[in-house]
Amino acid sequence: MENRPRTLGELLQTPEYAGRSPFDGRARTVQDEVRENLTRKLRRGEELFPGVVGYDDTVIPQLVNALLARQNFILLGLRGQAKSRILRAITGLLDEVVPVIDGVDMPDDPINPIGAEGRHLLEVHGHDLPIRWLPRDARYVEKLATPDVTVADLIGDVDPIKAARLGTSLGDTRSMHFGLLPRANRGIFAVNELADLAPKVQVALFNILQEGDVQIKGYPIRLELDVMLVFSANPEDYTARGKIVTPLKDRIGSEIRTHYPSDVRLGMDITAQEAVRAEGVTVPGFISELIEEIAFQAREDGRVDKMSGVSQRLPISLMELAAANAERRALVSGDSPVVRVSDVYAGLPAITGKLELEYEGELKGADQVARDVIRKAAGAVFARHYGSADTRELEKWFEDGNVFRFPQGGDAASALKAAKDVPGLTDLAAQVASSPDDSVRASATEFVLEGLYGRKKLSRAEETYAAPEPEVRRERGGRWN
Repeated sequence: MENRPRTLGELLQTPEYAGRSPFDGRARTVQDEVRENLTRKLRRGEELFPGVVGYDDTVIPQLVNALLARQNFILLGLRGQAKSRILRAITGLLDEVVPVIDGVDMPDDPINPIGAEGRHLLEVHGHDLPIRWLPRDARYVEKLATPDVTVADLIGDVDPIKAARLGTSLGDTRSMHFGLLPRANRGIFAVNELADLAPKVQVALFNILQEGDVQIKGYPIRLELDVMLVFSANPEDYTARGKIVTPLKDRIGSEIRTHYPSDVRLGMDITAQEAVRAEGVTVPGFISELIEEIAFQAREDGRVDKMSGVSQRLPISLMELAAANAERRALVSGDSPVVRVSDVYAGLPAITGKLELEYEGELKGADQVARDVIRKAAGAVFARHYGSADTRELEKWFEDGNVFRFPQGGDAASALKAAKDVPGLTDLAAQVASSPDDSVRASATEFVLEGLYGRKKLSRAEETYAAPEPEVRRERGGRWN
């Protein structure tokens, strides 16, 4: 930025601003800027919103339409549906930098300032008006709406000391201490959980954006801001804790509904992208699918509150905890850190903290509901890929009253050696693992047992992973724990 113009006169000599003059009234709005950059990206086939997965055929087209139409919009969806990420990604459609007047609180166009202070400085300095360059990241302002947010927080408040120092009346905009919205001038202002704003604050927000005026402590304040306004809201909050006032809702151009991943594979892509785990920890594909399936099963479980939803953060956090437990086990045993089903159970805190339960679920308890969900998920993943596998010999072995204890504390070789006592188990586990690595095959062995348990072909005790060696039996012959 060192070589960029530092005064208005230097700016007007650049090719982009050639032919312009102060107060010429030809201002490009933020919506125009976003539209131009979006159009350019579409023509070039560039990625519009990096990191946003699973919305290519649903949310993204609606969002692009709203931006091309220069509309403000709201993203409406349950928690953990990437609403905030999408809002922040829009900054990528802004210019890399834009010039603003230097020395004023509110970012203002040096050629056509809207603030009283900016207009005064332009009249005084003319072409010598000092300017600075505002990067795109600094042009995004985000506010989480809460019931205690005031008009002063968003719009501003009268500052008597400032008025006295400048010798202005209290109704003069120069006497204002600006809130977040004026400080987002020439940028994007995002309000998360809009329904939680008090109605009077929503009305003030609407007035300043649509009419350019608002009353602060009885003084009419006029600010014709150049701001792109974007919102997010949760349908649960929409009806339970508050609502969007009709005048504001009516002037939001587009209401775009977000959603959870439509299939497990998309969810796995999101989790793989977001989860942070130590280098060297291996997560077999069947374990990754199990972790993602847990979220899908939880969203369908009748004991989980559908209105609250099950955040995509659940499989992300679960992946991180499962990998951490595998790493811990490997550090103690010296074995390779490969995630197993037992590590998924060790990640129960990532599940229980993210489930809002209905009455029946509260009676059962979050821990029991989470264990049931893992079992169902294991059965679903096993049935999806290996439902046609012949497990009759294996099942008969358990039916005869045999018990299998899967070694948890030993190395993978010990676990595989013990598994050879169960007819057909090691062969099926090798098919699942698709790897010669003993640690992966040991993980697959445990997955096979959990999958059969999830399909109710085996049973096990509830103390499964509290015991050092899980025990497996046939449904009518015993259990595995």
